[in-house]
Order: sequence, then C-alpha cells, then structure tokens
Amino acid sequence: MIKVTIYNEGVHEKTEKCVADVYPEGIHGQLKKVLSDEFEVSTYTLETVGEITEEVLKNTDVLIWWGHMAHQDVPDEVAARVRDAVHSGMGLVALHSAHHSKPFKLLMGTKCNLLWRCNDDFERVWKVKPAHPIAQGVGDFIYLEHEEVYGEPFGIPDPDEVVFISSYEGGEVFRSGCCYTRELGRIFYFQPGHESYPTYYNEEIIKVIKNAINWAYSPYRSDRGIDCRHVKIPTTVLEDVK
Repeated sequence: MIKVTIYNEGVHEKTEKCVADVYPEGIHGQLKKVLSDEFEVSTYTLETVGEITEEVLKNTDVLIWWGHMAHQDVPDEVAARVRDAVHSGMGLVALHSAHHSKPFKLLMGTKCNLLWRCNDDFERVWKVKPAHPIAQGVGDFIYLEHEEVYGEPFGIPDPDEVVFISSYEGGEVFRSGCCYTRELGRIFYFQPGHESYPTYYNEEIIKVIKNAINWAYSPYRSDRGIDCRHVKIPTTVLEDVK
C-alpha cells in the first residue's frame, strides 16, 4: 500500500469549539479515517512535528500537509526536510491554508499570497481538466454549501497544470487545484478545507485527495534528487558516430 503521512497542526480543534464540533478527532483524524481504506496512514500534529525526521520522510510515499494559524511554529529544519524529500521523489498534497506553510513556500519560491474572506459563501470547484487523473470520478463541479473564499491573484509560479478552478457566491475565482513537479517529486495544491466547515466529509473532495495521492506517488526515490553528474561517453560510441 502507498504510505501516506498526514500533518495537521491540530491547534484550531483545541482552541475553538466550532472546529472541535466539526472535527472532534482533528482534521488529521478525519482524513486518516477516510483514507485508511486505501492507504497506510500515519499522522503528526504541531505537538509532534519534530518527529517528522528524515527517516519518517524516507518511508513516506506521499505527505499531506494542513496548516493555518501556526505556520511560524514549524521548525525551519522540518520544512527543509520536506523540501528535500520532495526533491528526492516524495509526493506532497498541500491542503487549504498550506499555501502559506513553510514547506510549500520553499518549494514554490514565492510568498504564495492571495485574496481571502470568510462569509459562509458557497463554492463550486469546477473540473477544468477532465482527463487528468486527479479529476477522475467527480462531476463537472463539486458544490460546497459553505467554504472560505480564496481569490486571485494567487502569488504562485505558473502551475504545470490547473485541474480545478473555483467560483464563489461573491464572484471571485481561484485556481484551486494546481499541479507541480519539483525535481523528482510531484505536488498538488488543493484549496477546499477550511477548519470550521465539514469539507473533509464530502465524498467528492475525498475522491480528489485519493486521486491526488495516487498521482503524486512515485516508486522511484533518490536521496540526492536529480544528481549533477559528469557523464563520459564511451570511446566505442564516439567511434560509431564517426
């Protein structure tokens, strides 16, 4: 089975009753519950983030990262480990406010800022690349009765592919499903998932996350990422060319 590690900072659930009511076992607990039927899942929170060692990441095929109010409390060395693991071939699925997480910003090389507001708007997550593996098994759009609004401009590098674009009650649009490759690793950013809404109970949202795990997974890993090597062409080859 694909080995999935989930990081959720787990702060909102302890400090805000409205969040604990929606996710009594934490966002990581809910994601583990709905993903464990297909994947081997382990979880970490801010309290245990230091335990995300190089060894843990070497044994992780795909890392899911959810963060919001405690990005600054994630140690820089952990963020650097995640970046290096992606370069070596580990997949990364960054959810919701993980656009501002240290690992994601390291991998993007930008501030990753955006427009936002939270007014209980509905969201439609439009499938704009229907043939993409991550889009399989979902309808033309996913309707979410309430979700935090994210809006353009979104300060990310141009994605390799945009699989989903969201529209909101107030008229905003947002590139809500973006694919990247960094050295040997694949990254998928997926916007839905505000902590006070039951987004991770939505079957189509979970289907997208499962698809993203399968897409981001690679059986090939190299500790050094793409190696910078001097290649010497064998003399016999040169003679054949002549």
